Amino acid sequence: MSQLNRRVRETASNSVGTRVPSISAERQLKRLTLASMLFEKQFYMDGKDHHELVKELCGRVPAQKIAELALEARTKFKLRHIPLVLTRELARSGKLQAETLTSVIQRPDEMGEFVAHYWADGKQPLSNQVKKGLAASFHKFNEYQLAKWNKGSAAVKLRDVLFLTHAKPSNAEQEALFKRIAEDQLVTPDTWEVALSGGADKCETFTRLMEEKKLGALAFLRNLRNMTSAGVSDSLIRAYGKQVNVDKILPFRFIAAARIVPQLEDMLEEMMFRALASHEKLPGKTVVVVDVSGSMFGTKISAKSDLDRFDAAAALAVLCRELCEEVEIYSFSNSAKRVAPRRGFALVEAIRDSQHHGGTALGQSMSEIDRQSKYDRVIVFTDEQSYDRPAAPKGRGYVINVGSYQNGINHSQWVEINGFSEAVFDYLLEYEKFE
Repeated sequence: MSQLNRRVRETASNSVGTRVPSISAERQLKRLTLASMLFEKQFYMDGKDHHELVKELCGRVPAQKIAELALEARTKFKLRHIPLVLTRELARSGKLQAETLTSVIQRPDEMGEFVAHYWADGKQPLSNQVKKGLAASFHKFNEYQLAKWNKGSAAVKLRDVLFLTHAKPSNAEQEALFKRIAEDQLVTPDTWEVALSGGADKCETFTRLMEEKKLGALAFLRNLRNMTSAGVSDSLIRAYGKQVNVDKILPFRFIAAARIVPQLEDMLEEMMFRALASHEKLPGKTVVVVDVSGSMFGTKISAKSDLDRFDAAAALAVLCRELCEEVEIYSFSNSAKRVAPRRGFALVEAIRDSQHHGGTALGQSMSEIDRQSKYDRVIVFTDEQSYDRPAAPKGRGYVINVGSYQNGINHSQWVEINGFSEAVFDYLLEYEKFE
């Protein structure tokens, strides 16, 4: 997921013009990938430019490294689109292995999406490895999953992929299933999307699904506004919130839900703390530093999201606050500011309101923090587009990059980690155990 920077003689510029040591094509590709929301406009880079740069770097990175990165992005960081682009570039170079594509595909609709990427520059025959990888993917899913993600609006549908790959069933039951795919007669799953698209009453639908325990945690969070506006019982919502499994839900999901239904903020905060309770703790004293410069605000993590880059960083700070034995929290922009020792949603607000959202002076800010505090480790959440470079940290130093730009601070004494997933903390724990 990351690696120590190595000393290099060549230099490059980050997005604000600061000269930094250049890094390898492999590390540039990793930086662009692991915090990527493909085709989304960023503060310093257009989505199309991002895509073209990814394609160009794939031509300079060994195929095995690209395959490993695609799997890491999909399985650890839960990114959907960029892993398909990476596998498409492997196919373009003739170096894609069928098993890589099969492993990257985690949802049935990703098969059609991959073919759409494959045909982005014009329709052409699928390579043998692509056909094998897609055909094997059909064996990963049951009828419920296939029907749930069989989108009629997709440019390339499941039945299209089946015909293109000539996937072979492994038994009579699967042969019947493949026939239903081909004839577009998959059994409709019992989901809230299906029920509501069929005209069912919202209140009755969500009430039934919760009573039958068929509403997953993410669907529950995303539909709180629908449920409250439809008149679903507040007591039922709160009771379901106490029992639904939230182990795999990240803090920013709760932050987003609390913005939409502030009357349920207390329930959502309890759910968030429950989601974090089982994590292993980072020992010793940790200083958490959150970028509140202008580029962190207004750049959405995706076009359909209400959350921006600051929200992702603040959510990780909330996560870190719960995972550290002892912690101090600072914000930084043109300078560093100590943040009140709050938890949960109150911490997000405290970080946001701690100072003016100006420039990105990480070097100056870390000098101020180092004069004020002694620590075992410092963790910086930023998009890395700093006007100055920090000195070596006074303890272990980590930069967690929530932006996806070509160059960052590229400092040999800091460990750089890209992405906004709970996986970054799994990495920290393992890194320090074996350091």
